[in-house]
Amino acid sequence: MPADSDPAAGARHHAPPTGAEPADGPGGVIAVTRALQLLDAFALGESCLSLAALSRRCGLHRSTVLRLARTLARSGFMVQREDGDWRLGPAAGWLGARYQAGFDVQNVLEPALRELTQTSGESAAFYVREGRLRTCLVRVEGPQALRQHARMGEGLPLDRGSPGRVILAFSGESGAAYEDIRRRGYHWSIGEREQGVATVSAPVFGRHGQLLGSVCISGPAARLPVARLHALAPALITAANRLSYALSGSATAPTVRASHWHP
Repeated sequence: MPADSDPAAGARHHAPPTGAEPADGPGGVIAVTRALQLLDAFALGESCLSLAALSRRCGLHRSTVLRLARTLARSGFMVQREDGDWRLGPAAGWLGARYQAGFDVQNVLEPALRELTQTSGESAAFYVREGRLRTCLVRVEGPQALRQHARMGEGLPLDRGSPGRVILAFSGESGAAYEDIRRRGYHWSIGEREQGVATVSAPVFGRHGQLLGSVCISGPAARLPVARLHALAPALITAANRLSYALSGSATAPTVRASHWHP
């Protein structure tokens, strides 16, 4: 994407450029806040941004952005290219690597899924999208002797089964069925992908509303009729929202609510 092309600016940053430098507020140091805002302006997949694009996204004058960028560059958090555009520097990557080393996603997912199995009495899993397939990233088996088994890492269709349909719905898939899922906040299915298996699923989000995947409760259809799947939805959505908070590192992560819709 060209550095001056800025489709995300209107959606993510609404504040107009300001002239005067405000004093430090009670919540922190304004210069530090603005510097972090500058680093956060880069979206996934963007290798560089122009000074104008950074100014628009942060709602700051170009002179302020330039001053902040040059300060961050001294510590290696930003780098100015020969054409004048800016990119994240190696110090930002090293910071991310240290974060990853101290934060194992599986150590967040597994306790949440284990709690869900204790609440529901059934198995719980977390699915992520891999192109046009979904993959089970983490799974915790339920306490029941008879249960549905899914192999971790196996590619499964997105359009069969509630975990995949939730991923499609909250990725923006069009159609009345997906509108219903988005409105309801969760989805259930019985025997859609595998005969005799019932599932109910809800979405999990990360930073900036990015869909990370879906969390799912599954078990034999004989134990999970439609009424039971709907009864499990509130606990499932609570678990999904907690995961969204934990994986985004933000108390303002997007969440979903179970509607009062009934079959």
